[in-house]
Amino acid sequence: MALKRQHNMMSGFSMASMTDVIFLLLIFFMVTSTFVFPTALEVSLPQSGEQTAIKPGTRVYLDKDFNIFAQFGDEEPQQVDEDQLIAFLTLTRQQSPDSFIALYADESVPYGKVVEILDKSARANLKMVLATKPIQNKPAK
Repeated sequence: MALKRQHNMMSGFSMASMTDVIFLLLIFFMVTSTFVFPTALEVSLPQSGEQTAIKPGTRVYLDKDFNIFAQFGDEEPQQVDEDQLIAFLTLTRQQSPDSFIALYADESVPYGKVVEILDKSARANLKMVLATKPIQNKPAK
């Protein structure tokens, strides 16, 4: 008799409340995933035929409005003044002496401004390279 009563109670279990909970969790994760902001800065790099697979330890971004951002490792890029840039790069160089610094300059930035930053780093004995993107092959007509 007790087994029959337990069987009747199990047959009355409804999955409707479980599907409601799963549906609400799905909505929650969909909404919260839209709040994730990318950390990459919008910089349009010039094209080059030569690329390296070595990942730079420190990155310097120069956007089209001449704003300078610096990033060490996987940290969030932070905006720095041009005067503070060499001090920041020297500090990161002490933390990771074998790594190099990559300059991600927007292709609309004048050549003189890029050379100015490269020159400042060279005078501070820092190894800085200019980052580029691969050449896009144009389809033959």
